Amino acid sequence: MKFINTYISLFLLFIVPFTIFSQVKNIGLPAIKNYKRSDYKGGTQNWNIDQDKNGNVYFANNSGLIQFDGSTWNKYSLPNNTAIRSLKIDGSGKIYVGGNNEFGFFKSDEKGKLKYHSLSDLVSKKDSRNINLIWRIHIYKGEVIFQSFTKVFFYRNNKLIVINAPNKFQFSFIINKHLYFQDKVLGILEYKDQKLIALKGTTSLNDKEIWAMFPLPNNKILFATLEKGLFVYDYNSVKSWETEANTFIKKNTSLGGSIIKNKFIVLNSVLNGIIICDLNGKIIQHLNRQKGLQNNTILTSFVDNKNNLWLGLDNGITFINQNSPFTFFDYSYNIGTVYASVIFNKNLYVATNQGLFYHSWTTPFKDEPFTRVEGTIAQAWNIQVLNNNLLCASNSGALVINQNKVSKILDSRGYFGFKTIPSHPGYIIGESYNGFSIFKNSSNEINFINQVSGFDETTNTFEIELDNNYLWLKKEPYLYQMKLSEDLKRFDYIKKHMQISPSYKGIGSLQSINNKVYFQTKNHFYRYSDEQENFFEDKKLTNLFQKIPPINTLIEDSNSNLWYSYNESIGVLLKMKNGTYNSQNAPFSNLTGNLVNNYISVNTIDPNNIFIGLTDGLAHYDSKISNNFITTPKVFFESFSSTSDTIITGNLEKQLTDLTIPYNSNHVKFTFSSPTYENQENVTYSYKLEPFEENWRNWSTTSVKEYTNLREGNYKMQIKAKNSYGVESEASEINFTISPPWYRHFLAYLTYFFLILAGVYITSNRIKLKIRKNKYYETIEQRRLYLEKESKIRSDQHELEKEIERLKSDKLQIKILAKDKELVSNSLQVVKKNKVLNGIIQKIKDIDTNTLDDSTKFEFNKLHKSIVKEVNTDKSWKDLEKHIKNVHFEFLKRLKEKYPTISPRELDLSTYLLMNMSTKEIAEIMNISTGGVELARYRLRKKLGLNKKENLIGFLMSI
Repeated sequence: MKFINTYISLFLLFIVPFTIFSQVKNIGLPAIKNYKRSDYKGGTQNWNIDQDKNGNVYFANNSGLIQFDGSTWNKYSLPNNTAIRSLKIDGSGKIYVGGNNEFGFFKSDEKGKLKYHSLSDLVSKKDSRNINLIWRIHIYKGEVIFQSFTKVFFYRNNKLIVINAPNKFQFSFIINKHLYFQDKVLGILEYKDQKLIALKGTTSLNDKEIWAMFPLPNNKILFATLEKGLFVYDYNSVKSWETEANTFIKKNTSLGGSIIKNKFIVLNSVLNGIIICDLNGKIIQHLNRQKGLQNNTILTSFVDNKNNLWLGLDNGITFINQNSPFTFFDYSYNIGTVYASVIFNKNLYVATNQGLFYHSWTTPFKDEPFTRVEGTIAQAWNIQVLNNNLLCASNSGALVINQNKVSKILDSRGYFGFKTIPSHPGYIIGESYNGFSIFKNSSNEINFINQVSGFDETTNTFEIELDNNYLWLKKEPYLYQMKLSEDLKRFDYIKKHMQISPSYKGIGSLQSINNKVYFQTKNHFYRYSDEQENFFEDKKLTNLFQKIPPINTLIEDSNSNLWYSYNESIGVLLKMKNGTYNSQNAPFSNLTGNLVNNYISVNTIDPNNIFIGLTDGLAHYDSKISNNFITTPKVFFESFSSTSDTIITGNLEKQLTDLTIPYNSNHVKFTFSSPTYENQENVTYSYKLEPFEENWRNWSTTSVKEYTNLREGNYKMQIKAKNSYGVESEASEINFTISPPWYRHFLAYLTYFFLILAGVYITSNRIKLKIRKNKYYETIEQRRLYLEKESKIRSDQHELEKEIERLKSDKLQIKILAKDKELVSNSLQVVKKNKVLNGIIQKIKDIDTNTLDDSTKFEFNKLHKSIVKEVNTDKSWKDLEKHIKNVHFEFLKRLKEKYPTISPRELDLSTYLLMNMSTKEIAEIMNISTGGVELARYRLRKKLGLNKKENLIGFLMSI
């Protein structure tokens, strides 16, 4: 009993104090993030670190001032481009810096860009000759203090007071609201009332360079020197601090340090990284290059506002997530992917892809790596304690581990794990690569019995559970229900289930909770009723998972907590003393993506010591550490730019208001950041531009957003950040206005309004004028139309009269022509008559009048004279020619025009032919023989160019 109490006391001494009362753990390594100079685009060395009220971190770098806001690095240089060795930020946001013969402060201008303001100009010519390097800056009682090796400058209200070093200063420190300087001759000096007062007994430190001072309990001070180690001062004398920490510093030298919550001291070394010790000098944690730092020379360390640690290295910058319940065992501890872990015989065993490893559990974890269990070089899938035996399921077979080595190989087949058989005490069943085997434990010795026949399918995971009746195996896509024979040599019964509920397809997970086998699908939990031969839902357990994402694995630990995995993440339902469960998943979000799929390993030793297997090692989780490390993140607009200007909003002291952008610069760009440095790669952002967007955009790691061609109007840009724990920040916003283009400006619209009014007025007047003109012109037009119409009527009337006259003339002509034709006809009759009379005359002449009596002779002569007179006085022929020419004047004209060589006699002949007169009639009229007529016709045809087949009369009629 006494031994047990002693063991418990030792355990509490080594383990509990560092896990319950602080955030600095002595098990494993904190998460470390290294930043190379290629990341921050600066010099190699970083001499000092500070943080502003927004959470941005600043570094005094060889190339200038480096600013980091969680997303973007920015660099600002001094006017003489010298290295910055010291910096300090006051409450107003001024960043005081010091370099070689130069000191001053950076302050943001009206556009947020940090501008340097030199204070060296305030130094008198006498004091400016040897300013030297400014190594320390303090803000003390309203004054800003710049300390070099030769002088101290006190700055207040834009005035400098200079105090020269009595001999030569080393460094200065503020401890418990007191300001101290180290003088190389007078020792430690305290600054009081503008005087330097030497502290008693500190001249013994004159040959030592003090790089840091820390407060210790009982009104003591700890001095950290460069090469001589650590010393304690009680305001009377100085003594060496004989502790583990002092031994380390003497060996590796010290470049100062920092203090965490006045409980832990961080000591920087030149040769071997940093150590974190308690106030008794016991080393809690040692971090160096081998354990994740990129450099072993630590120039400065800084504890930020979340109690995380920043290191300024000789080459680079490192962030250490100290304020976390998680620490890790990675490659530096000689382990790879972890599939299982267990405590046995005061050792922690881990099954990895490289074999089985162990580390002592009763001694603190420091620099010692895990040791491989002798005989295990292949993949180890599981490590279990069954019936007080340590069994390893590996690719090499079923192995018994004793005294940290393989003491017995039970079976050379590869195994995934082992389970006790409830209905057969002392018996164990193991799942191999292609079936199951039975092992028996007797007299503290375990032996292979037989392989179970009836099932030899290949499996690749360890998902089996046993109850008093069946062995249950989950092997996609089936759930196997198998019954072992009484002699455990075969399976008497095997049934495959595709689903356990008609409402949900598939089987999600198989687990044992409170020694009962449960089947899960879609976060609904079922048990099997052997009496009803059916699955029934456990509503109580199902209700626990209503608000949890669909899980794929569930494990009950030794404290009855329920660990579940989902979407490559893990969460837990912690069982309370009253039997209820408290859900937690936010603390584990930083493990997302690092868990081993299908092989979730959680080993709960106690609430302070929970081990979780990862793809790159082992995580240690202390559930008793306060969850205050999960804080609500802040989000800031880093910059707001348009095509015409850029405003670095992250540096502004006041939020932007009434920001107006010209329309020709309506391409805007926002960059934003969240000064959240733990698990920084998992910080996501969401944003919304009102009224351009109605809904928040999906969460993304992108911290830049651009909008192009925005219309004029008032806008509100809102952003939110969500850290790796799933906690959202409050929204940050910028209100701005896009001015309209000149042609859509209010004054333009006002001008348009007046122009429209003027246009309406002018148009109205013009319309009225036009109406008047139109009426005038309409009247004129009507008058013109009337006159034209009247003129047209008169013209038409005149034309009508002319037509009438023409018609009358035509009618008269027709009458004349008819009369002419009639006259021609009569003339022809007269001609014929004359011819007859001429014949009579000839016959009368032939009568012998002598035979007639005188009276008869007288009458006869009288008749003869009368006939001759009638013939001589008849002018019918001349009248006939005249009338023929009058009737056929147009025809004769056309014929003459067409055939100019035609003779008058041929014209007469043509006329007679046209009149359809016979040859005989023509001969009589022309007083020629009928043969003469034919000859005249022939000559006419020839002159007209007619061939024999063409009709002469028809041709003449066509002319």
